[in-house]
Amino acid sequence: MANTRTTGTKAASAAAKTLNNSRATAAEKSAAGSALAQAGNTRQTSSKAAAAAAKTLSDQKATRAEKSAAGSALSQRAGKASKRS
Repeated sequence: MANTRTTGTKAASAAAKTLNNSRATAAEKSAAGSALAQAGNTRQTSSKAAAAAAKTLSDQKATRAEKSAAGSALSQRAGKASKRS
């Protein structure tokens, strides 16, 4: 089943703040860019952006806005199909 989640307005605002933050890391900006690109549509987060989002979520120095954007991007990651025997 396809993931139909989209980035909400609060998460999109947090993503924009992250992209404008000169202190944000490349991983944080990548996750924010992915979240912002998915605002208003049902595109899914790529594996590379999901890895950046996961890195951002585990970064103790990441701001609340950066983590919000990363969480939004990660929640839009396509789920893997489970193998059944």
